[in-house]
Amino acid sequence: MFDESYTKLELNKVAEILDVLNKQIEGSLFDPLETTIMAIDIPFYPEYRFLDVADHATNPPLQRFAIQKKGELDFSVIDWSFQTIYDLNEKAPIALNDQNILEYVRFFFAHVKGRHGRFVLCETADHVQWKDEPPAEVRKALNEALNPLELVEKRADGVYVMKAHMMLKDALMVVDIYVAPNGEVNMSDYEILIEDVPVLDPVFGQ
Repeated sequence: MFDESYTKLELNKVAEILDVLNKQIEGSLFDPLETTIMAIDIPFYPEYRFLDVADHATNPPLQRFAIQKKGELDFSVIDWSFQTIYDLNEKAPIALNDQNILEYVRFFFAHVKGRHGRFVLCETADHVQWKDEPPAEVRKALNEALNPLELVEKRADGVYVMKAHMMLKDALMVVDIYVAPNGEVNMSDYEILIEDVPVLDPVFGQ
């Protein structure tokens, strides 16, 4: 998601984090001896880092995501609600610029689910979670149709305008994305390109 490499945290740091984080994660209890935490700085939250918390010894594996204020045991657990991210945008506060705006949009849509499911950014055919591997010509045609997330302009009021290919459930569409200086995201002017794409329901249907 971010351009930099993740750092694997040492066991003592994992135990320290889980001592607090386990109390915030409903229905899950991570064992420090079985849990891996990968951390990475967040370009649009300069004082925070992103944590990927995973225990692959359980069946099914446990995985949660959280945002941590550097040097503190202060966490915002990702609960797939846009309000959680908006609250963090105000708290941090968010610092958007021309260099990190695309990463913010990727982060936002990777960790938010709406009433109708997730809007999944599709910048290449590899981002489509196929039920079955498509024929080479189908993958090639889709790659030619898709474009990376594109910054179109920054308006005088500070709003960033982007164009993206996205999937909602089994429909591929092109949509305009607007991001305000405070990180609020809106979409409009969508056009459905393909319907009934054979994708995995757990990824695109929830």
